[in-house]
Amino acid sequence: MTSPDKFRRFELGNPGAVSVSFEFFPPKSDKMEAKLWSAVERLQPLDPSFVSVTYGAGGSTRERTHRTVSRLLTETAMAPAAHLTCVGASRGEIDEIVRDYADLGVRHIVALRGDPLEGIGAVYRPREDGYAYASDLVEGIRRVADFEVSVSAYPERHPESADWSAEIDNLKRKVDAGATRAITQYFFDNDLFETFLDKVRAAGISIPIVPGILPITNFEQTMVFSAKCGTSIPHWLARRFAGLEQDSETRKLVASAVACEQVLDLVDRGITDFHFYTMNRADLTFAICHMLGVRPATSEQQAA
Repeated sequence: MTSPDKFRRFELGNPGAVSVSFEFFPPKSDKMEAKLWSAVERLQPLDPSFVSVTYGAGGSTRERTHRTVSRLLTETAMAPAAHLTCVGASRGEIDEIVRDYADLGVRHIVALRGDPLEGIGAVYRPREDGYAYASDLVEGIRRVADFEVSVSAYPERHPESADWSAEIDNLKRKVDAGATRAITQYFFDNDLFETFLDKVRAAGISIPIVPGILPITNFEQTMVFSAKCGTSIPHWLARRFAGLEQDSETRKLVASAVACEQVLDLVDRGITDFHFYTMNRADLTFAICHMLGVRPATSEQQAA
């Protein structure tokens, strides 16, 4: 349960009271490229602790991920974290990618098992000459260089986990292999996250568990993906978006309100770090960060 001296909303005005990070995905076209860098430009002044760049199934976006990470490193003041999965490459190929990132100056990798090449729901089969699971990948990364390594966590259990004991054991293996942070799958029920956090701490896992927050840009698509990844959609959330399918402006306002409610409630529960799945859009994430007290530095603060 939360501590009686938990963090409170009235502290949000204090500099550094809340830490945020953002996730982007590598663009597939010139139009998507412009959208991504518009979001980067908008969110950079919020001084995130890091920004992560996703990696497609089977390494399908490997080159685009590398280019995006490289550009973030050379053209912005933000610290990029490159996603890396076990799927679609041998151990030697993955080790070479890790060395390339180290040479580039990247110091943070998000290590994931990855989805099967056939997509979410298909049977995962480790490659014989590859890293089998995320814990193996974490260990391999740490052998190559002294990276900060983030891993995934699932407040509602991974769809393939047999039970909670297996879920927590899997996270513990990743921590024992050298993971320094866990970022959760997005969720909408904060009680489930708090219960999960209690289970994790009771198991002796002490690394930061950062809640992943998804500002909803398309409720129908969110429902479809949530069914695949095991995230529950509360009835109250579905009611909030009911009837707004053709009303994009109101839908955006509702999405902002819903996400702000969620993060402010988490603040009241003592949470101070948040990771936002931006979907390469800045508007909702920027508004939520504003409500958290995370804002661009003023000229006086910059001068100090």
